[in-house]
Amino acid sequence: MAGGTRRKLLLSKLYSFACLKGPSRRDDPRIGGPGFSRVVYCNEPESFEASIRKYGTNYVRTTKYTLATFFPKSLFEQFRRVANFYFLVVGTLAFTPLAPYTAVSAIIPLIIVIGASMTKEAIEDWRRRLQDIEANNRKVKVHKYNGVFHDTEWKNLRVGDIVKVQKDEFFPADLLLLSSTYEDAICYVETMNLDGETNLKLKQGLEVTSDYNTDQMFRDFKATVKCEDPNAHLYSFVGSMEFEANHYPLSLRQLLLRGSKLRNTNFIYGAVIFTGHDTKVMQNATDPPSKRSKIERKMDRIIYFLFSIVFSMSLVGSICFGIWTKNDLENGRMKRWYLRPDRSTIFFDPKRAPAAAIYHFLTGLMLFNYFIPISLYVSIEIVKILQSTFINLDIHMYYEEADKPARARTSNLNEELGQVDTILSDKTGTLTCNEMEFIKCSIAGTAYGHNVTEVERAMHRRNGLPLAHDKLNGHDHIECSPGSEPHIEPRIKGFNFYDERIMNGNWVDRPDDDAIQKFFRLLALCHTVIPEVEQSTGKVSYEAESPDEAAFVVAARELGFEFYKRTQKSIFLHELDPKSGRKVERVYELLNVLEFNTSRKRMSVVVRNEEGKILLLCKGADSVMFERLSKHSNDFEDTTRRHVNEYADAGLRTLILAYRELDEEEYHKFNKKFNDAKNSVSADHDALIAEAIEMIENKLTLLGATAIEDKLQNGVPECILKLAQAGIKIWVLTGDKMETAINIGFACSLLRRGMKQIIISLETPDIQALEKSCDKYAIAKASKESVHGQIRRWMASVPTSSGASEEFALIIDGKSLVYVLEDDIKGKFLNLALRCASVICCRSSPKQKALVTRLVKSGAGKVTLAIGDGANDVGMLQEADIGVGISGAEGMQAVMASDIAIAQFRFLERLLLVHGHWCYRRISMMICYFFFKNIAFGFSLFLYEAHAAFSAQPAYNDWFLSFYNVFFSSLPVVALGVFDQDVSARLCLEFPQLYQEGVQNRLFRWVRILGWMFNGFSSAAIIFFLCTRALEHQAFNSNGHVAGRDIFGTTMYTCIVWSVNLQMALTARYLTLIHHIVIWGSIMFWYLFCLMYGATSPTLSTTAYKLLIEALAPSPAFWVVTLVVTVGSLIPYFTYLVIQMEFFPMYNQRVQWVGYKVRSIDDRLR
Repeated sequence: MAGGTRRKLLLSKLYSFACLKGPSRRDDPRIGGPGFSRVVYCNEPESFEASIRKYGTNYVRTTKYTLATFFPKSLFEQFRRVANFYFLVVGTLAFTPLAPYTAVSAIIPLIIVIGASMTKEAIEDWRRRLQDIEANNRKVKVHKYNGVFHDTEWKNLRVGDIVKVQKDEFFPADLLLLSSTYEDAICYVETMNLDGETNLKLKQGLEVTSDYNTDQMFRDFKATVKCEDPNAHLYSFVGSMEFEANHYPLSLRQLLLRGSKLRNTNFIYGAVIFTGHDTKVMQNATDPPSKRSKIERKMDRIIYFLFSIVFSMSLVGSICFGIWTKNDLENGRMKRWYLRPDRSTIFFDPKRAPAAAIYHFLTGLMLFNYFIPISLYVSIEIVKILQSTFINLDIHMYYEEADKPARARTSNLNEELGQVDTILSDKTGTLTCNEMEFIKCSIAGTAYGHNVTEVERAMHRRNGLPLAHDKLNGHDHIECSPGSEPHIEPRIKGFNFYDERIMNGNWVDRPDDDAIQKFFRLLALCHTVIPEVEQSTGKVSYEAESPDEAAFVVAARELGFEFYKRTQKSIFLHELDPKSGRKVERVYELLNVLEFNTSRKRMSVVVRNEEGKILLLCKGADSVMFERLSKHSNDFEDTTRRHVNEYADAGLRTLILAYRELDEEEYHKFNKKFNDAKNSVSADHDALIAEAIEMIENKLTLLGATAIEDKLQNGVPECILKLAQAGIKIWVLTGDKMETAINIGFACSLLRRGMKQIIISLETPDIQALEKSCDKYAIAKASKESVHGQIRRWMASVPTSSGASEEFALIIDGKSLVYVLEDDIKGKFLNLALRCASVICCRSSPKQKALVTRLVKSGAGKVTLAIGDGANDVGMLQEADIGVGISGAEGMQAVMASDIAIAQFRFLERLLLVHGHWCYRRISMMICYFFFKNIAFGFSLFLYEAHAAFSAQPAYNDWFLSFYNVFFSSLPVVALGVFDQDVSARLCLEFPQLYQEGVQNRLFRWVRILGWMFNGFSSAAIIFFLCTRALEHQAFNSNGHVAGRDIFGTTMYTCIVWSVNLQMALTARYLTLIHHIVIWGSIMFWYLFCLMYGATSPTLSTTAYKLLIEALAPSPAFWVVTLVVTVGSLIPYFTYLVIQMEFFPMYNQRVQWVGYKVRSIDDRLR
């Protein structure tokens, strides 16, 4: 801490499960067995016993390749792609006499494409290599001899070394905490690199080693640790330490994980337990699930289809060639005398026509390989990377307050952003800010707090009612963004409470002042919050593990119970004394802290007050607290239940507060059993602790209930409404109870006016009556039948047509969710849910979130997007087709597991409706256009071969063939994939139904793909036959020469280059300067290449030697034919566009027309 705010917090009893552990005579029975065989000799890494175990070094490598493996592994990755492997086979065959072109011209394009991909892989891996070098060469102090510590590089650490880590340094390996600056061996750890959590974690060493806090004390230190083998479990550790003839159980509390950082502690000493790739963080370093878009998978099928076309053309050509070859020599008469069949090799030998046909088939496979776009994959990678860059740079998705832009963590799924059919969203921290504010409470049956929640505001708007308390302090108008909220008084973070009856000390005059005092005193004591006091101002701030905890402590402070200090055994408060009216200091002895967890759903502290009374203070969920109350504790339990339900209806999170006074004998019995359970090393360690806690967490006296609000993020209702208008179904998977979820659904526009609610719930009288019998089998059977029956009844009343789906919303509670995920019901549940525009799943666990996502993804067959912000959302994000992480208050674990990261939910609107729409359209058009231009080129080769009696003679020069895809037609299609947009971003947002173009996959259906292929075939046919008729049987130049193969082929090639590039100009809807540069540049580069290539020696240029400058350019026929044939090839496509736009306009074309009209009106107004 800066500014001298160093806190000597002795917190061994704050985290009670890690309280002082005594020696044990025996180890955990698992130690020494399978999976628990590791033995570490602390401070003896060079001993014989340590050396024979051959543990790994601390050197870490995260690169995919090494210098030795880069070429073989990278080449293997490249040739796993079917198209690349095909071109490799063709390139290999090009070295045989079968090849219709030179081998070099076939290999060079493949080398360029493979080389580009391998270069990209090498650059990415080199960046990882630099990160590895930096990490491995970091320094840490290691004990060498006689209490002397030397700086040593991380990579040289060994298992058993004793290390000294300074404040703000990272832990170099998994360490066993021995001692620290603090006398009870505690330290604070930041685990952001592991789980993204920003809150500090408390770790504590064993008491027996806590005195080893100087370098010299480790001179003769010896200990043996036996523990589990390396594994990926970040949140568990089993082991024991033998020290001075005693055995001490070890837990996760003593383990410091590699990659964590030491905070708020000057130094710690630790023993290295796991090194390098044995550390838990490296054991977890697995690649995320591989995700491929549906378009990419379909593209593979298209390539297989093109393979079949190439195979068919080669087969037809070889059959015809075989027949003609066989008939070439009849009775000594040669039909095709120029082939000299009488003394031909096997390729044209009439006597061996079947063999000649087979060889011709192989030659055809090589000649027609231009149907397959060799540069398609690398072009798509380039386009997707540039698209991702535009997403990252979009200023409209930049969250200025947190300085967080959008970040596309993978570019593989860009086009799927435009095809999302269902969004599955977390609530807390995703739809809401995860900034809790204390807003209401119920104490002794009286409700306090006048401020109005956003859900209440939405409910009143929906019902047309005025708000009774909407003008108090401006608090109820606070937005999520602190920089922009309107307010009258300075805002206190976490506190949005106003009630004059108990504020400003007025509670002392209330008849229930004793209950109010106990209520807020409980809030000030029952927590694990750490106070920080600024010495310069005396201001107290709080560091809490959750925003709920901080809100409670702040509320207690604002109402007269300020928590300001904590020591190992005490909590210090400044309390408002009801008698004197002044604040007095009170000290409470902290005896135990019984922590919160998801199964307990509550936390408690045991304290002794200044009068010597022992008090159990407890707060928890209503589902577990009401059943623990004393039957005759008070008479306001029913009133409190009603208030809790009202708070839930208002969208608030509630907790029940209760206490119990313990006598000395009862407490000592509990404490003995509790300590015995903590020191136990048996497998049922946790069960024993739970059993001990059950001794005192009962017969509680009710005090009241708290209600805190997690405000909606800015723009959430508008975003959800816009996404719904785009036809996207939205599911919210929340841990809230049903009433809360429904009201929040209305507040965020998930549930809208006129929607019919389908509610599936097990909160029925029959099920509730059956639950009292405690017959689990009967309850499960009846519950399943009830859920099944409800689904059947609703299925009969909900129409299947998509047009009516927006009128229905499905809400299901947590108990029912358990049964609808079973195999025999989930299909029917999904069928019902898909008929609804909105679905809310209440009381969902992290596992259920993932299972629901898997069900929707696999059952609906449409693109799913999951969005969340916490570690509990990771499974859901990885199951969905697209995972979007919110970089919010719950750390970065969801972001690290996501495909795309954004800072606010509202940015999802622009991400999908703008970038998603554009990316889907661009990739779809790009791929279709790629196939069109390759078919136009490849089919011209087939037509020429047929014209030349299927002689496998290529129409073009070898290097013309090679560079068509690489130089003369590739850049325009890349520009199409990066810059094209049918409508502007503004129109995408104004007309959200445009998004359905991607959801329904209108641009990449087989009909459209085959249409583009037909366009390629027809363009090739038009160009070939027009060129043939134009150049046949007439002089080509003034010398009277007719056009030979070189002139004919080059003229046809020129027409194809013009045609495919100009047709791209017709296809593009948003021509920029870059489009013009690449289109006209590609055409001009063809002429420049033809000029330069023709100027080389005849040995290299062969048929192209000075062809342009001497034969083509001087001839008017060349230019006239190029113009006429190019225009003729464009007429069919242009005609199709005119007819389609005039008589069968698509929705986006109508929106384009609106945009043109608006712009023309604006121009006239100017």
